[in-house]
Amino acid sequence: MAGLFLDDFRPGLLVPHALHRTVTEADNLLFSTLTHNSSPLHLDAQFMKQSEFGQPLINSCFTFGLMIGVSVADTTHGTAIANLGYDELRFPKPVFVGDTLRFETEVLAARASASRPDAGIVKLAHRAYNQHGELVASCQRDVLVRRRPAGS
Repeated sequence: MAGLFLDDFRPGLLVPHALHRTVTEADNLLFSTLTHNSSPLHLDAQFMKQSEFGQPLINSCFTFGLMIGVSVADTTHGTAIANLGYDELRFPKPVFVGDTLRFETEVLAARASASRPDAGIVKLAHRAYNQHGELVASCQRDVLVRRRPAGS
């Protein structure tokens, strides 16, 4: 098991994820077209040259998915039963092609499940930063995770 069991999640635990990722034009194009997001914000360089940003924005749903995906190996890989919800999703700065993102996860709370004795609910805060140390994405996630099996 690479992930943490309920017993391992302690409020205040900060997990800096070793995996960093440089975002490419291919990432943005593929994700936007696979999700049928045809917004010129993501796909039209000429249109975006006239904008305040001067270039296409990386699709924020890709940034969100990457932020959560990178966190899995260090937190819930093999121990998650289900994601229960996401709150307070924010994108305070734009992400552009060529930005290198780093990620961290903080444990906000952990408690036993009232209905499942083998599991509990963990509230995590996920954050993504660009190469300049600027926060580009954040959210909170509630996830149902397994308790450590007896005798292990």
